[in-house]
Amino acid sequence: MDELLSAIELETADNPQFSVIWLHGLGADGSDFEPVVPELGLEEYAVRFVFPHAPMIPVSCNGGYVMRAWYDIISLDIDSRQIDDAGILESRQAIRRLIARENRRGTPCHRIFIAGFSQGGAIAYAAALTHPEKLAGVIALSTYIPNPGVLVAEATEANKDTPIFAAHGSVDDVVSLQLGIAARNLLMQHGYALEWHDYPMPHSVCPQEIAAIGDWLRKIMAVCRGESS
Repeated sequence: MDELLSAIELETADNPQFSVIWLHGLGADGSDFEPVVPELGLEEYAVRFVFPHAPMIPVSCNGGYVMRAWYDIISLDIDSRQIDDAGILESRQAIRRLIARENRRGTPCHRIFIAGFSQGGAIAYAAALTHPEKLAGVIALSTYIPNPGVLVAEATEANKDTPIFAAHGSVDDVVSLQLGIAARNLLMQHGYALEWHDYPMPHSVCPQEIAAIGDWLRKIMAVCRGESS
């Protein structure tokens, strides 16, 4: 994973002032959340969305079947996960390379958001909260923190007050709501500014959630542009 990940890119306007790097879930690809962009209501902001494709790797919990995944999952127990820590670190580095490319394109870290769904959300937490430079925010959807000890140990002061939008389905039978709540509680105990939402949905997204994400993004982008405080 030393090379830059291939990705789908969308820009809401010329000369983007913000970037959102959005990570898909296990077995999906970068096209999964591409249709969300027009629903976010960001017409007043120039934003580049980057939807990277995870590498193709064998996934143990699926019988070793090769699929797009950010790291290997050994067990899919409803209340815990047995995962490949080295794979998480490799994916974290891959996301940092994408962040660095956005920097080279003219978008500073404090205007870059890291978003992710399910397994992609786990990498969003791991990459953003340990990043050495301040990021704009984290969007963590239907996800969990697979290695809380590592995250806490490697969390950076630069992103200690980075806003987090976290949401979960109350009837999620893939990543249990309990795992999402555990992640929420851990982060709040360590002083993170986390906005929590839950919705009566399974392992998916819903229109109300997308609307809330759009509201949250607009609020932070307005502050970055000096439109509000």
